[in-house]
Amino acid sequence: MSRVINTQSPTKIRNQLRRSIAEMLRRLSQKPEVDQEAQDMTAMIVFMLQELKSGAEQSVTAWEKRGYWMKAERFLRQWEWTAVAAANIEDVIRNDAWDLLPELLADLFPRFADVQIKSMTRKPTLWQGAHQKLLAQPPAELPF
Repeated sequence: MSRVINTQSPTKIRNQLRRSIAEMLRRLSQKPEVDQEAQDMTAMIVFMLQELKSGAEQSVTAWEKRGYWMKAERFLRQWEWTAVAAANIEDVIRNDAWDLLPELLADLFPRFADVQIKSMTRKPTLWQGAHQKLLAQPPAELPF
């Protein structure tokens, strides 16, 4: 029997999510106003930030099982900003406070500055309908 290799490791998923968020941030920065596509992209960023947080917690759980307590704690602290950012952006979306969005997105830019984007590879179908999907869900619990 051969070994089963997981090709979708948490690190690979985390890198894909970071790339997608970086592309959406670039696209949002080029928009002069908040239209339906911008609302969908913003909602998808919320979903992806939440997924980054859960992926980090998944990695931490695996490390804690092996006894890497310090590494797990450091890693969790490194990614705790994702829950706060997701909650803040979700609050803007739910309260239609779109005038606050540019400041929140500007706070995200430095977190994704290391992602190299030579060409946009993410298709608009990725975020289409995300705004309605977010509004249909109950509000996420605040991380603080």
